[in-house]
Amino acid sequence: MTGALLIQAGLPPLLLLLLWLTPALTAPTLPFGVRIPAERTREPVVAEQRRAYRRLVGVLGGVVTVAGVAVVLATASAAVSLLAALAVGAVGLAGYLRAHRAISAAKRHGDWYRGLRQVVVADTGLRTDPTRFPWPWAAPALLLPLGTAVAGVVRYPSMPDRLATHFGASGTVDHLAAKSVGSAFAPVLAQLVTTAVILLVSRLAFRARPDLDPARVRTTVLQHRRYLVLMARTLLLLAGCVDLTALLAAWRIWDGARTLTPLPLLAPTLLGLAVTIGTAVRCGQNGSRLRVVSQEERAPQDERALPGTGEPLTRQDDDRHWRLGGLAYVNRRDPAFLVPKRFGVGWTVNYGSPYTLLLLAVLVGFAVAMPLLTR
Repeated sequence: MTGALLIQAGLPPLLLLLLWLTPALTAPTLPFGVRIPAERTREPVVAEQRRAYRRLVGVLGGVVTVAGVAVVLATASAAVSLLAALAVGAVGLAGYLRAHRAISAAKRHGDWYRGLRQVVVADTGLRTDPTRFPWPWAAPALLLPLGTAVAGVVRYPSMPDRLATHFGASGTVDHLAAKSVGSAFAPVLAQLVTTAVILLVSRLAFRARPDLDPARVRTTVLQHRRYLVLMARTLLLLAGCVDLTALLAAWRIWDGARTLTPLPLLAPTLLGLAVTIGTAVRCGQNGSRLRVVSQEERAPQDERALPGTGEPLTRQDDDRHWRLGGLAYVNRRDPAFLVPKRFGVGWTVNYGSPYTLLLLAVLVGFAVAMPLLTR
């Protein structure tokens, strides 16, 4: 089995595993993208929908995965691998939306927020005493593009007249271009864009609005801050791994290679992805799985209530701002550009922010410009 075939066959099972794990990574008060009070996390409908989701993903997703892998191994087709992954993703999405609707209906019919004091809290210390960004971890991602550029300048005179600009799923070149600055240094441009995007997202995440529990403010602040640092380190490491893959590929292209062995080249990126997934599993969404202890956790329950009333505090029910079954956040009044995802790990953009449109325009522009530069 070639490295390329192994990667193609491994894509659907990897996606299936991630879909299976996702409910366990999400905060208990956000089952399948529905905001619920902490007192309702043990409702039968929540446990029932979690089991139903896993049955659907495990059985139907498993059948699709096995069938897809079998066809990929028989045909060595990257298109089949992609279609199988899309089919597994569709099964996961169907299971998610089904669970989301059921829990939303139970919440609405049971009036779960009746009598609860809904509160919004903010960590003002993110402005006055911000968490330090782990800049030393960005060193590989910043130095590798520079090293690749220097190596390209040195090797440019001896490069062949025509350079490979695209390889098929088997690792064989399927497009050549005349040697030019654009075709020779396309890997450097890819490195720069990768590093810039990951650095930008990681840095913006430090200014993202945290999802804090008003009944456990200090604890969730500590979780959020630790989560920011751990995920930033992991993402910066991933950027360095992707840049190393680009350097290895560039070296082979500059040698005039007409075939590439994908697995050795992709090994750094695969390692970075494995570390990223492992960190995400360890942290949970917004750090909800991280174990931190504060004085607040040792306080009696009545001390976590509204002073002078004894009323328990809970997060504000903000489902109205989450569209498409809790997958897209749209709030024009919220200045935040990034917010924590409701299902899964990481952040999503605020589609009500003008900065989102700017980012999408930049990404589309890069996707259009790359083929033009490498002709």
